[in-house]
Formats: sequence, structure tokens, C-alpha cells
Amino acid sequence: MRVCILGGGTAGWMTASALSKKLKNVINSITLVESESIGTVGVGEATLPHIRLFNEGLGIEESAFMKQTEATFKLGIEFCDWGRLGDSYIHPFGDFGQSINGVAFYQHLLKLTKHGDYGVLDDYAFGISAAKNNKFQLPKGGKTPLQQAFGYAYQFDAGLYAKYLRRFSESNGVRRIEGKVVDTVINEKSGDVSSITLDDGQQISADLFIDCSGFRGVLIEQVLKSGYQDWSNWLPCNRAVAVPCERQTHLSPYTRATARQAGWQWRIPLQHRTGNGHVYWNEYISDDEAVSVLLNNLDGPALGEPKQLFFKTGRRNHFWKNNVVAIGLSAGFLEPLESTSIHLIQEGITNLLELFPHDSTSPLDISEYNSRMSLQFERVRDFLLLHYVATKRDDSEMWRYFTNMTLPDSLQQKIQGWLHRGYIQRYQFGAFLPPSWIAVMMGQNLVPQHYDPRVDCSNFEQVKRQSQAMRADIAGAVQNAKSHADFLKAIGAASNTELLRAK
Repeated sequence: MRVCILGGGTAGWMTASALSKKLKNVINSITLVESESIGTVGVGEATLPHIRLFNEGLGIEESAFMKQTEATFKLGIEFCDWGRLGDSYIHPFGDFGQSINGVAFYQHLLKLTKHGDYGVLDDYAFGISAAKNNKFQLPKGGKTPLQQAFGYAYQFDAGLYAKYLRRFSESNGVRRIEGKVVDTVINEKSGDVSSITLDDGQQISADLFIDCSGFRGVLIEQVLKSGYQDWSNWLPCNRAVAVPCERQTHLSPYTRATARQAGWQWRIPLQHRTGNGHVYWNEYISDDEAVSVLLNNLDGPALGEPKQLFFKTGRRNHFWKNNVVAIGLSAGFLEPLESTSIHLIQEGITNLLELFPHDSTSPLDISEYNSRMSLQFERVRDFLLLHYVATKRDDSEMWRYFTNMTLPDSLQQKIQGWLHRGYIQRYQFGAFLPPSWIAVMMGQNLVPQHYDPRVDCSNFEQVKRQSQAMRADIAGAVQNAKSHADFLKAIGAASNTELLRAK
């Protein structure tokens, strides 16, 4: 098989690095075509824990990678002003407490809170307590199971990550060509793309083309006319402005998403700077006003002019059509509220590796790939939409829009199951496990009417003692943990020790 990847950036170089590492004896050649003049979106800087598996699969050493990409650790996402103005909670990467008699601890807490002050879910998650105190340790460093029951991800400079993976890919034989596509040749019999022609006249033939050309979808849409499912009725925010700023505060191991009148603002602390952006719905705020909201809510001085982005939430009708696979923004776009952009790239790559064609594409493999990716996108869509509809806010036109929305059946069923008895339906395919749904629903004041009746089979006094012991276990461990900045320095992941010191 000969593979041609159209487009660089995070999607292109993640794809190139994975294929060149995992299929080196299957693929004859990998060519990546990109143009420096086109550039990339380059603002996706926060990730989910799955990225660790991707890097480990490539044999990338964690501290070296973090030093090269100015990365920080990420224990979760703090959501401010989503359920109500003044509210905040953290969605962590891990479970809450330890199950008792085979029943998840959050179910016991639902009963406990009816009988006194036994804290909130946050008190039973090491990741949350560590994040609030700007502390960090690896799960394997925990002394008890409760101290190990969390995951972590990274916050990094996406441009530096792409450059890091470019070096990795080229060392594994990937050939990069500078150029823009000006023409394509289609096989009249099969409908496959036979070759692409670049602006300098070069013609590149391949058996499989991977479209990482971003929103334009040069091959999957402009050539093969895949079509697009517009999800703007559910996720109507359609623009963003992004700008980095100087880091002025302690190095926090979490991302922040703050709800605004017509959208929300992200804050991603890296070693050398803080990434910021304002995602918004232009029907209720002008571009100039959106920029003003962003610039007035930065930690420090802006490091450049705000970058404007335009998008339409949704996905392609076909992620894989004929011999073209779309990965990254060419496959679809969902706002980065839960740091899913890079995750969906990774899912596209992982599924392609599992279904990679032997000598020619198979309709069965294509159908399976499209089914898996459709579920991934739809379930992320539902999870993002949950943040907007699980709210008491009605202080602006945008929030009133969401209170009157007809939800997708899949999300409506999820919410109803939770409100009835705290039940969370499990998915085979989907980025977010039950603890993530629980974190958002409880964090935004969706409290179940009942709890699992099996809770009443446990000795209540014993459950109270166990809950108190859990809180004490976590509090003591957090107190003894290193600060996030000190941990980075200790493992050799700091690019510049001076930058890690709070100003």
C-alpha cells in the first residue's frame, strides 16, 4: 500500500507517526503533503488521558516530550458559571470514592447527603483535590487504591507537538512535500482518487489518501462530495477568537472553561504561556464584542493579536469514502469544550489501524469505520450539549435558547435515567465513561430523585465511617504531594525552570 496524507498540523503528523510506526512492514511509502502558506488552526492544546496511550504506543518518553512541547499535566477541567452564575466544579479523569458492597460510591453519597454534611463528590476524588491545590503526582505514586484511582492528560503547544511528531515521522521514513493541490485524477471505474497534482506540477499517486486538510475537506468533500451533517441546532456556537497571554499565576494542572453570555472562554496553562479563547454564537454577540470579552478576561498581557476562527458544528456523512479517509477537522468539528478535538483525531487513527486495508479497500471495513466514528462524534455531541442544557441560567438569549431546546433522544434518555435513580447507561464506543457524566450532572445541579436501592443493604454507620476515611485519605495525600511546578522540575520535564515560578 502507498499512502498519501494531505495536510500537516496535529492531525496530519499524528496520522503519519502512527502509520509509520505501527504499519512499517505493511505500507510501502507514506507521503505527507502540506503547505506552509496555508497554515493550521493550531489552538487545540488540551487533551484527554487517551493521548498517553497514543504516545506510549509510539515509544515516546513522557518527560522528554513534555519538555519539547512546553507541556503541563492535566487532572481535569474546571467549569465556572455553567449550572448557575457563581458555581464551579471540576470534571476529573477518574472515579469518585470506592464502591461499597459492589455499589458505586456516588450512590451511597446520594443517601448520605440526606442525613447530614458528608461533603460533595469533589471531596472523594484525588484528582480534584490535587488540582484545586495545584498539586500533582502520578497514579502509581499513590499509597492507597483511592490515591491511584485517577487519570491524567496533557496541556501542550499544538504547534510544537506537530513539529515533534514530524521529526518522529521523518525518522521512520515519511516523506514530506511542500505544495498545494491544484488537481485530482479520479478512476472512472471505481470512483477512487488515483492521484493529486500539486502547484509545482508534481503528481502523487497512492492507494489510500488520508484527508487532513482541515475545514476545507479538499478530498473528502470538494472532490468526493461526502456531505455534511449540520448540528448547529444543538451546538450553535459558530465562531471563536484565540490568543495566548503571559502566565501570571501558579501553574495549575487543569483547564478552565468559563461560561459567558453568548458562549464560553477557555484557559489552558502551559509552561511558557497560557492559551485562551472565546467560543461564541455570533447571533447574540458581535465579533468585536467577543474579542473584548476575551481580552478583558486574560491572566496577563496578550502575546499577539487574537486569531479569528469560523466553524459549523457537525460531521461528514462519510468519514471514509472510496479510498479517502478524513481525519481531524476534515472529518467534522465539535467545539473544544471537553478537549475532544485531538481525541477524535486519535480515534480516527486507531480505527484506521484496526481496519487498515490489505491490498484494496473493502466496503465492509469502510462501513464499520463509518459506524464507529459516527458513534464517537454523536456521543461527544451529546456530552457537550449536556453542559448547556443542565443549567438554571436564563440571564441571556443564548441560555434561554437552550432551556427551550428539544434534545436528541439519546441524550434525553441519558438524563431521564440519571434523574430517576442515578443510573448511567454505559457505551461500548464513546470517549466519556460514567464518572464523567456523573461529574457534569452533579456539578450542574442535576440531582437524582432516588438512589440505587442496594445502598440500603449496607450498614449505614459503617458507610459513614468509610466515607470519612476516604476524605481523610485524600486530604492527607494531597497535602504531601509536590506542587505541579516542582513535579515537572523533578522529572526533568521543565523547559525553563524560571518560567515555572509564579509571578
